[in-house]
Amino acid sequence: MRRYSLCAASALLALAACSKPADKPAADTTAAAPATSEPMAFVTVIYHQPKDPAAFEKYYWGSHIPMVGTKQAEVGFVAAELTKFDATLDGKPPTEYRQAVLWFKDMAALQKGLATPGFKAIGDDLPNFATGGLVGLIGEETGDHTALLSGDTTAFVTVLYNQPKDPAAFESYYSANHLPLVGRGAAEMGFNRAELTRFTKNLDGSPAAFYRQAKLYWPSAAALKTGTGTPAFQAVGNDLGNFATGGLVALVGHLTSK
Repeated sequence: MRRYSLCAASALLALAACSKPADKPAADTTAAAPATSEPMAFVTVIYHQPKDPAAFEKYYWGSHIPMVGTKQAEVGFVAAELTKFDATLDGKPPTEYRQAVLWFKDMAALQKGLATPGFKAIGDDLPNFATGGLVGLIGEETGDHTALLSGDTTAFVTVLYNQPKDPAAFESYYSANHLPLVGRGAAEMGFNRAELTRFTKNLDGSPAAFYRQAKLYWPSAAALKTGTGTPAFQAVGNDLGNFATGGLVALVGHLTSK
């Protein structure tokens, strides 16, 4: 999966030249096996639609991303993923604009990174371009870290789950029924990576704006279109109502390196 190590500002602007962390696989699987190592932790920013997308993009790539790259060593994140949403799953204009994820080796490393002047500088820069507002969250990977599938990934479908009415019931059904359903349909749908995460809180310590996120990656937009048209994908979608009692947001997007 294209989760890139940000070696410097120049590397951040040319993400494909960098590599994912060598000490831990980059994604969860759809299997329900117990985790075999400490889960990676992350900080993510989900940007709402900006007032001026062109101005956002100009500042984001010209100033913000290079600045984040210069702070990597101080903040201590080991990889990053930058994505842009193209549409909702049903083809409507996307409800969110972009997502950026900074990955840390574990939650202790994340908490240490949040306390640095470098991370504060990153946060202080957000109002300079995020004119539509944003949601900042902290979370962890969930599930087995053993790679289910492998390959290049450029397009994805993501589901952002709102807080469920009964988290315990959600988790029970999710692990026992939904994830095995996704796994059984993997070959038919043709995705080549799955990533499952759970949010613990917002960056400011308040309750998390979202509950979980699940992402299925395909090697191209064409492959995604084919996969989302399969009976297996329809079955996965039809199953969401059985446990996502708080509602959800489903989006289609792609990885970006400018």
